Amino acid sequence: MKYAIVIPDGCADEPLDALGGRTPLQTARLPHMDRIAQLGVVGRANNVPDSLTPASDVATLSLFGYDPLAVYTGRAPLETAAMGIHLGPNDFAVRCNLVYVPDGHMRDFTAGHISSEEGAPLVKALQHELGGREMGGGVIEFHPGVQYRNILVWRGKAAASPLAGTKCQPPHDIPDRAVSDYLPQGPGRELLGQLMEASKPILADHPVNKRRVADGKKPATQVWLWGQGKAPTIEPFADQYGPRGAIISAVDLVRGVGVLLGWHRVDVPGATGYLDTDYAAKGRFGVEALGAFDLVCVHVEAPDEASHEGRADEKVKALERIDEHIVGPLLAALPRYGDWRVLVSPDHRTTLRTRAHAYGAVPFAVAGSGVAPQGQTAYDEPTAAASPLAFDPGHNLMRWFLGRG
Repeated sequence: MKYAIVIPDGCADEPLDALGGRTPLQTARLPHMDRIAQLGVVGRANNVPDSLTPASDVATLSLFGYDPLAVYTGRAPLETAAMGIHLGPNDFAVRCNLVYVPDGHMRDFTAGHISSEEGAPLVKALQHELGGREMGGGVIEFHPGVQYRNILVWRGKAAASPLAGTKCQPPHDIPDRAVSDYLPQGPGRELLGQLMEASKPILADHPVNKRRVADGKKPATQVWLWGQGKAPTIEPFADQYGPRGAIISAVDLVRGVGVLLGWHRVDVPGATGYLDTDYAAKGRFGVEALGAFDLVCVHVEAPDEASHEGRADEKVKALERIDEHIVGPLLAALPRYGDWRVLVSPDHRTTLRTRAHAYGAVPFAVAGSGVAPQGQTAYDEPTAAASPLAFDPGHNLMRWFLGRG
């Protein structure tokens, strides 16, 4: 059996006046996703427990068949796995965004979608000035990642850590809001607050930022620290479910989850984690990976990014490109291998109205061997809401999709 999973990140949404009272999924022309609905079944899954934050770290673990209440320790540790950064038993990883806060408000959590080539020198400057310092009973390290997404590691000298029990706010959930209302709270407040403040003069004086300002671009005015946690313990996917997997994503978080599950990481040239990603290349690499692996997962961040920017038209375009260049080729290739199944599902909801992640069930569509058509005609939120097939908690969907329960 061959399996394919396509994740249009954050695609689930609400009806919008700008789209004639429809959701982006209802508005977009999605012949291949609709074909999956017609060949199989549309349902819904709740991937985020009420006690956890609605975000890709929690939701992706759930979508891949793992109970986040049992295995989730934080977002940043998942990303360190993709970056090859080892965490010891006393260490904490912390997500380190380069952000644009020119007037005390979170104006851009991506610092103008700063490139990796520009972001890396900024993070290296932070490491040069602040790295190696002992703070809060641990030693500080900065590691450059992809674009605005970077990692801070706190190397603990003992089991106790001020980061344990600290509450932090994801910057993408506070667009245009005063950051003073969302600073870290709890035992690590002083440690993280000091580092965020210390980053400001270092970044302001850096040639990369001076060049961005001269070019009319948004500079990275500081780092924003959040998503901290210790290394998780997760049973390999092949041991728990059987199939050998491969993960295709431009986002370290999703790649990191795949790496922790024992999946093979497939890097695609031109994959950016943004609206300009090379959809066709992701589709080609996904089809190619089917020949070597039992299960291939292709994740696309673009719909989520469009929601965070409040751009309904771009969200619709991203969905149509995913359908044409990724879902279509995979749907055509799967039957060549005999028995097959395909799953299309976002991890969580990201609404254009709020420009933030949201709680609630997301629609999924499954077709393939052994999946009887249910007479549904479209892949969208209303079809899923009317379906009798629902998984709450959402981590039970994976076992059903694989035909193991």
